[in-house]
Amino acid sequence: MHFVFTPPGESAAGLLDLSWTRPLEEWDDERLVEIRQRGLSRHTVRFVAEGGAVYALKELDARLARREYRLLRKLRSLGLPAVEVIGVVVDRPGLDAILVTRFLDHSSSYRSLFANARYGHPTDRLLDALVELLVRLHLAGFMWGDCSLSNVLFRMDAGAFAAYLVDAETAEMHPSLTEGQRGYDVSLARERIAGELFDLSAAGTLPAGADPIEVADDTVRRYRALWDELTREEVLHPTDQRYRIAERLRRINSLGFDVDEVELVDAGPSGARMRVRTRVAEPGHHRRILMARTGLDAQENQARRLLNDIAGYRGHLERVRGEPVPEVVASNKWLAEVYEPVINAVPPGLRDRLDDVELFHEVLEHRWFLSEKSGRDVGTSAAARDYFASVLPDVPEDLTQTGRPPDTTS
Repeated sequence: MHFVFTPPGESAAGLLDLSWTRPLEEWDDERLVEIRQRGLSRHTVRFVAEGGAVYALKELDARLARREYRLLRKLRSLGLPAVEVIGVVVDRPGLDAILVTRFLDHSSSYRSLFANARYGHPTDRLLDALVELLVRLHLAGFMWGDCSLSNVLFRMDAGAFAAYLVDAETAEMHPSLTEGQRGYDVSLARERIAGELFDLSAAGTLPAGADPIEVADDTVRRYRALWDELTREEVLHPTDQRYRIAERLRRINSLGFDVDEVELVDAGPSGARMRVRTRVAEPGHHRRILMARTGLDAQENQARRLLNDIAGYRGHLERVRGEPVPEVVASNKWLAEVYEPVINAVPPGLRDRLDDVELFHEVLEHRWFLSEKSGRDVGTSAAARDYFASVLPDVPEDLTQTGRPPDTTS
């Protein structure tokens, strides 16, 4: 038997005494846990809680396992949204290999999001997240070969969703992709998404009026529009080059992408051809700013929302003091006097319903709702108390149940 773990290897040391010599489906260990709202898989997948983390173990052919291990490591090195691979166990006598990944906390499958009334009609938001993920992968030269809703986990991101790849066993990495390779991936995604939505329709969880074929076709349209916005060449007239460049970059940034390079090629009297090279790394302008100012790790939309709240708080401080307040001072006071008191006030039994940043975002949304209703600003503290009492108890419990063996009767 051969264990290969990504550094630092200590993160998975507690997994070494699991029943690796037995088929995964036959394991009986007190560390096995249920994952509610998990996605479907063609392979045997089980979950283990160890050392404060939850790991997903997938049993599959050794060649595919080694390949997926390498590809997931590559995606992580590029900063692309994918599950974190921990290691692979091969050379199990008479058995397939097992790929070990870290379970994505506070994530959910598309089936659970459609089944949960709290998320309303999530179709548009899920498609936007999936399309953005696929475009990022294609910009990096990653041909998925198995793009579908089932192979993605979704995290809430300030009312939107962020998509993370969870299955790469059929994928290929290239310096860049041809039109044919991209077209194959998109066509396959369309086919898979239509099938998955037909399944939801049969189960009665697809929103009324949503046609699986139309939704699948819309996915292709969204992909093409985003790809065109990020990669097309434009001819710019000399008199409006500066404005057009700034406008194009603003649109790209608003889509959550960073611009790595702008190239202008002389096109004669008509002006210049503009080529934009977008950065394939995970979106990060606002989240990097928030991290630098507060140390908080957030999704991009969450970070944008919190930075807006910090800006408002800074304005309040300047009005009270009658003088300018440096950003670093305002950010630290906001963290100590606004954010942390809200998080520390969450009732213990509700602490794991949402990650801290998403929870604070929802408190801000609740504050806006209460303020609109009352015709005055109710304040963050009052909004938080009302949110903890009337909204948070109805949020689904955390996605993992540790310390309890899974139900094997179904």
